[in-house]
Amino acid sequence: MKMKHRKGIIFLVPLILLFITIVVFIPLKQALVFEYQNSENVLAYIPLKKEQTFKIKYTHSIHLSDVLESYKIIKNGNIQQYELMFEDFAIGMPSDASEGETFEELDGKYYIKNMKRTFPHIDLRIGQVRANHKVIFLSNEYLLSNYIEPGTWVRIKARKLSIIQQLKGVNIVET
Repeated sequence: MKMKHRKGIIFLVPLILLFITIVVFIPLKQALVFEYQNSENVLAYIPLKKEQTFKIKYTHSIHLSDVLESYKIIKNGNIQQYELMFEDFAIGMPSDASEGETFEELDGKYYIKNMKRTFPHIDLRIGQVRANHKVIFLSNEYLLSNYIEPGTWVRIKARKLSIIQQLKGVNIVET
């Protein structure tokens, strides 16, 4: 009887270890990830469930007015910009919408809507002086410099994270 019990344990231990390895190291959790440069080193992330949209808000360095970029994660994991809001025309801001997009002025703000600009990732340098980069998710604003060192170049992308990767980064929503 003891021999059967030992064989069962000898069989179960590798299965349990395999299961733990899979759970810990296999990327399963979909997230909006802020990586250090293009290293895949996770600095911070926002877990995604059904909500697949987010916004990036910052203060334009020349105009000193707010700019709001709206994005959504599309089926292939790319990021699609669908709207841009800004307050001033000048250096670095568009003067009109591109083909298929609409341009509107509303309450002193300018909107480019119906955008379909798609990117595999977004590269961003976290502002050191006045940009105050924020990510807006589920109507909550998160100041990125609270989670990522100002001046850091980050790559923003949608991807799955393992438990180990989640432990290395900061969950922006839960802090």
